[in-house]
Amino acid sequence: MPETGNEGADYAERISANADAEKSAWRATLSDAEAMAADLEADGWRTLLVAAGHTAPESPESGTHDRFGLTHVVPGNVEDEFVELFEAGQFPRYEVHRAEAAGRAFVVTTLFDPETKAAILVAGTYELRHAAGCARAAKEAGKMYTHVQKLDGTHLGSFEHDDYEKFFPENVENWIDS
Repeated sequence: MPETGNEGADYAERISANADAEKSAWRATLSDAEAMAADLEADGWRTLLVAAGHTAPESPESGTHDRFGLTHVVPGNVEDEFVELFEAGQFPRYEVHRAEAAGRAFVVTTLFDPETKAAILVAGTYELRHAAGCARAAKEAGKMYTHVQKLDGTHLGSFEHDDYEKFFPENVENWIDS
């Protein structure tokens, strides 16, 4: 009978360790987003914090659209407020806060409309191994997008960004060329 060793146990321990690291990083991401929203509200901004249920780096080759960028699937209960803010503003400014843990990126994209003093904060996480096509498309276009949609595919809004590098690892140039 072949010897199995404890390879299965080692694999299970690695998965468990990654799960704990991912949960911890996600909790930290949400905590940071809540603190950012509270700071903006203290300065008189109207904020909407959305924790995406799923985030995916999308490239033209990955879907049925020609679009690319980070696509965030958000809960239906934020649709009305999101659409109200999105349609009332221009959101020309943005900030991206990103961290990495366990092969994932954890991002909070804050979209600012100074004219209406509204800010939308979108928190999400995605696997880095799926992002090269998106980063490549963004580099070629010289811009990046944030897309927000519901689980059923209903598109709620998209934002254009002039610096794609903020969304990916610091060595993005080497990373997408390999």
